[in-house]
Amino acid sequence: MNAEMPARRVALRGALAVGCGLCLPLALFGCDAKKGSNPPGTTPPNPPAQGSAPAAPASSKVSQASVQYQTQPKGEQKCADCLQFIAESNTCKVVDGQISPDGWCTLWAKKA
Repeated sequence: MNAEMPARRVALRGALAVGCGLCLPLALFGCDAKKGSNPPGTTPPNPPAQGSAPAAPASSKVSQASVQYQTQPKGEQKCADCLQFIAESNTCKVVDGQISPDGWCTLWAKKA
């Protein structure tokens, strides 16, 4: 029985070494493999200023087609009475392009 113990220990140590060898690349590279990450020791092209909010996307407005915009009101609902409508410029806070005061879209919300 004592002769079997060293052989079992050798087998267990070998299995441990193989198992750790398979997990090591995952542990070292798996968590850091991010799209667009910079190599160690480099800085991003435009680092954000400390204390500033992240920059907004160039156009955060949705297209007129995606919200079923129409130039006619839907019943009593029209853009002129919508919370998102900007009357001074006939535009909308959330929909791209020129907006008719008599128009309507699925994002319509009554002014308070």
